[in-house]
Amino acid sequence: MRDLPADAPTTLPLLMAFDLDGTLIPDAGREVPPDTTAALARLRALGVKVAIITGRDTPPAQVRLSAHPDAVATNNGGRILVGDDLHLEAQFSDSDLEAVLAHELHGARVVLFTADALYVDLPSGTQPEAWMVARQFRPLAEAPSSGILKVGFYHPGVADLAARLRQSHPHLVLTGAQTPYPHFLTVTPEGAHKGAALTLIADTLGVPHDRTVAFGDSDNDEAMLEVAGYGVQVGTLPLLAPHAWAQVPVQEDLGTFLQAWANRMERDGASVERRT
Repeated sequence: MRDLPADAPTTLPLLMAFDLDGTLIPDAGREVPPDTTAALARLRALGVKVAIITGRDTPPAQVRLSAHPDAVATNNGGRILVGDDLHLEAQFSDSDLEAVLAHELHGARVVLFTADALYVDLPSGTQPEAWMVARQFRPLAEAPSSGILKVGFYHPGVADLAARLRQSHPHLVLTGAQTPYPHFLTVTPEGAHKGAALTLIADTLGVPHDRTVAFGDSDNDEAMLEVAGYGVQVGTLPLLAPHAWAQVPVQEDLGTFLQAWANRMERDGASVERRT
């Protein structure tokens, strides 16, 4: 990991927004590593606002307890809570949902998400994943026709479906179907992406856009890093390199990187500025 770059912003106001899997936590993890938790506590004490912006439909409870976020955006930014207030819940229109579900991926696992439930039919012989069990998943046939916030596809042929939808419904937001998730495609409604979520959260918290810092590792973080005042790439995905001012090549080093950020802020007197 390189040292904290000289141009990393250290004066307040400052908002740091984190993707979850592969960024704030290990892929498919459920807890923020202890060193990262400690660094976030220091940054919050210095006055930094913290947001979680994730493709998941809900962050694990342990992550909330560790990060103490001021805002949480789920479903790739389609559902946004600032504090306890719901600011956005983007839903598919009937026609858009019909188009998304009109796929030809034989044997695909399709998951529909509402604000409080998920619906999926698992292929024969496939066991449900732990997060599905935790969310008390229901059969796809029981899914409502309205209130769908996100659709996920698991299938080797998702790239073909993504290409067709980009042609027929360019307003929809598609992520995945490429490295590092070539067999997984997420579709969210128009405007439901992480860049828009970061902008809304910053506006609600009163943080200028050029005082926002975004941390991400995969293609669904591209929009967030693109609009942030300062982008930090976690990992080495080439797609994100043009949008990043700094890089943490190994996710396990994020805590050390954030500790260095807190050290710089203390040296530069960020906490004194916050009190004046």
